[in-house]
Amino acid sequence: MIYLKEPDEIGKIRAASRIVVEALDLAATLVAPGVSTKTIDSAVEELIRSRGAVPSFLGYHDYPASTCLSINDEVVHGIPGDRVLREGDIISVDVGAYHNGYHGDSARTFAVGQVPETALRLMKATQEALAAGIAAARAGSRLGAISNAVQTAAERQGFSVVRDLVGHGIGRKLHEDPQVPNYGPRESGPVLRAGMVLAIEPMINEGGWEVRTLPDKWTVVTRDGKLSAHFEHTIAVTEGDAEILTRA
Repeated sequence: MIYLKEPDEIGKIRAASRIVVEALDLAATLVAPGVSTKTIDSAVEELIRSRGAVPSFLGYHDYPASTCLSINDEVVHGIPGDRVLREGDIISVDVGAYHNGYHGDSARTFAVGQVPETALRLMKATQEALAAGIAAARAGSRLGAISNAVQTAAERQGFSVVRDLVGHGIGRKLHEDPQVPNYGPRESGPVLRAGMVLAIEPMINEGGWEVRTLPDKWTVVTRDGKLSAHFEHTIAVTEGDAEILTRA
């Protein structure tokens, strides 16, 4: 069931989302060659808790960390640990915060030092796909307008869209209806209505769209071993342009 949020509820999601933005801004200052993913995770958790919130991901279906940190061919759900970032890596930092009964969720992909031109193109294309999806999120349109806009923008740049993973509604729960695919026909899915709050999150691959899950049962990687980038915003659907609640 899709829940439409009242203005005060959107305000609470906005507050949680601001904490997420702070956490991602902090992560951006830490991403560098020689830094461990555990260091980033610990710093983000400390910030979230210092704002009176708790990490949305920690313990969610037994997930063992406060962030998802996914490097190079890791699409999403990379578990922080002793792994050290290297010059030329790209890393997706995905953060959620639960505050005053509501969640915010956002992700960015960062370059670690100097990265190949292909990686820069992939990251830029993923950001553009997210922007296209958000621009299509208007009351009265179908959910498929978002999905189709993301797919069209990514494939126009010669990249592929992960099909096994989706965005989602968000509010009192981290994952709510509706699911938000990143591909599909424009006229598919439910009609968008003001008050819907969605986490739109393109996961775009350098190579093919196929993915697999590692034995840790969390980390999703590209099946062909090529790079993947991930950007995400929590947005509120309005009668006009969507409001980006996790705007940097």
